[in-house]
Amino acid sequence: MAAQVNLDVPTCLVKELGISHDDYPGGYKSDEINNGIFLTWKDLWVTVPEKAMAGVEGRRPILAGVTGYAEPGEVLAIMGPSGCGKSTLLDALAGRLDSSTRQRGDILINGRKQALAFGTSAYVTQDDTLMTTLTVREVVHYSALLQLPDSMSVPDKRKRAEQTIKEMGLQDAVDTRIGGWSVKGLSSGQKRRVSICLEILTRPELLFLDEPTSGLDSAASYHVMSRIIKLARQDKRTVVVSIHQPSGEVFELFHNLCLLSSGKMVYFGSASAANEFFASNGFRCPSMRNPSDHYLRTINKDFDVEIEQGFHSLITATEAIDFLAKLYTSSGANHQVQQRLQQIVGLKNREPLEIMKEKHAGLATQCLVLTRRSFVNMYRDLGYYWLRLAIYIAVCVCVGTIFHNIGYSYSSIQARGSMLMFVAAFLTFMAIGGFPSFVEEMKIFSRERLNGHYGVAPFVVGNTLSSIPYLLLISVVPGIIAYYLVGLQKSFDHFAYFALLLFACMMLVESLMMIVASIVPDFLMGIITGAGLQGMMMLCGGLFRLPNDLPVPFWRYPMYYIAFHKYANEGFYKNEFEGLKFEEGVGCGGMSRSIGGDEILRSVWQVEMGYSKWIDVSILFGMVAFYRIMFFAIIKGVEKIKPMIRRYICKFNRAVHIE
Repeated sequence: MAAQVNLDVPTCLVKELGISHDDYPGGYKSDEINNGIFLTWKDLWVTVPEKAMAGVEGRRPILAGVTGYAEPGEVLAIMGPSGCGKSTLLDALAGRLDSSTRQRGDILINGRKQALAFGTSAYVTQDDTLMTTLTVREVVHYSALLQLPDSMSVPDKRKRAEQTIKEMGLQDAVDTRIGGWSVKGLSSGQKRRVSICLEILTRPELLFLDEPTSGLDSAASYHVMSRIIKLARQDKRTVVVSIHQPSGEVFELFHNLCLLSSGKMVYFGSASAANEFFASNGFRCPSMRNPSDHYLRTINKDFDVEIEQGFHSLITATEAIDFLAKLYTSSGANHQVQQRLQQIVGLKNREPLEIMKEKHAGLATQCLVLTRRSFVNMYRDLGYYWLRLAIYIAVCVCVGTIFHNIGYSYSSIQARGSMLMFVAAFLTFMAIGGFPSFVEEMKIFSRERLNGHYGVAPFVVGNTLSSIPYLLLISVVPGIIAYYLVGLQKSFDHFAYFALLLFACMMLVESLMMIVASIVPDFLMGIITGAGLQGMMMLCGGLFRLPNDLPVPFWRYPMYYIAFHKYANEGFYKNEFEGLKFEEGVGCGGMSRSIGGDEILRSVWQVEMGYSKWIDVSILFGMVAFYRIMFFAIIKGVEKIKPMIRRYICKFNRAVHIE
């Protein structure tokens, strides 16, 4: 049976964390805790689909009957080699497994089966997906306005944000931008602490962190983990961390250790007692070696090298894993875990946990905050609209000089049509240039939505409202240059319609690219997909092939009426040609002949004249609304579609790798 080990933090760490030894007991008895969350799991199995022999789909276990617990005021570290199931265990405890997995076993909160709502638990992913154009203060303040309820005043929300920034030691970097490809900003460790800030604004009693030290050096890892330890101690928070290979200093901070390999429990108990467990079973940690390195080297079967057991025998890593897993099930450490589980289950006699601790901000508040945040991001991100504006101006100068003062001769009919066709096709096509920036915003939305900060509707509304001023700008300014250099109809009403129609086309293409981004999150594949869709619409939109010449099946019906270029083209043509007269030449009697714009629309461009140009622009705005609603619906349903795709892929791939 394992000996009892003192769990006190080393003196050098106690001083830095501001914790006295008297305030650092080795554990809690059930009658000593009046608040906090006790999380337990017993005989937990998680399986995923796998193609078995003869094409029959089977199930592969990722977790095989693991048992453990996490207590208030303590940090539980889940460790193991790559593919051992530590992230799967974390996701199972947090309720984030997708529908392709199957879970069996009991996960209890204070001895009860109950769900944890927003504000009671939080999950910090290993990817620091943050808005790179904002400062630390702005990122945390906007998040506080989104997450904290409307019952809190704005000054109180800002006070909470400032307090959280100080808790994570970021007060010296509050006015520093997060930083990205265009601007150097925070270090990796600071970004990780900002990510933690966003999830602890609601003061959650249960905190999950997936690889919080991933990609950090030992110094940054220590500072991040020391802040997490302090959070756990100050407010009796229950903290569960999955971590790959911590340094010796970081390992000393952990209270309990859950060691996994190939989905099996190799050890669970006091982190400081793990050394004795390994040593007593023949795997003594050499002096001057990091204990966590020694454990992972012993139970890593990827290379399956021979490991020294005791002084004379050698066994493979696979044998060592099976050996340690069997010994653990019959060890005193496992017996202590079972006893502690029974004590915690006795807590179910207490009052149930108040799971609805806090509510979100209201829908109107979230829409306004997201609109403002997105507007600021678009203003500071050069690639979102400003680069496109510069390109549009350059292109429109080229168009204006090539078609300068086009006149009203018969030859100007074709020139007018070509110029308007270029505007309807190329300028709207260039709207895909902002796709990479929108994909980054989608990644932030995905993380914040998964963590319960807000829903799909506020994001769609916020993105739509914030983009309107910029789309108007890149429609009007280049439009003025092209319109008046070419010498189109000179009345302001005609130019206003021209700019409005161009704005509708820009907004429609952005809406289309939003749909693409929701399905194809990779920006390179998304640009290719969006370009392909627009190219197909151009071909059948009446630009390169007149409507009556299109093949009737598919291209004329229904693609011609689905393509927005049809309505853009018709709107531009009607706005320009209606009411004009073009000199066709001198007839046999010496009289000049002219042809009316309406006749050109019918006979030359084959435009449908049964409705006005305002119907065309109305149809385009209707398509904008339809695409935005479609984007909303896809986002709502994508969580059900993706697991189906994964299951389909699994039929052709037997090797399933889950971290």
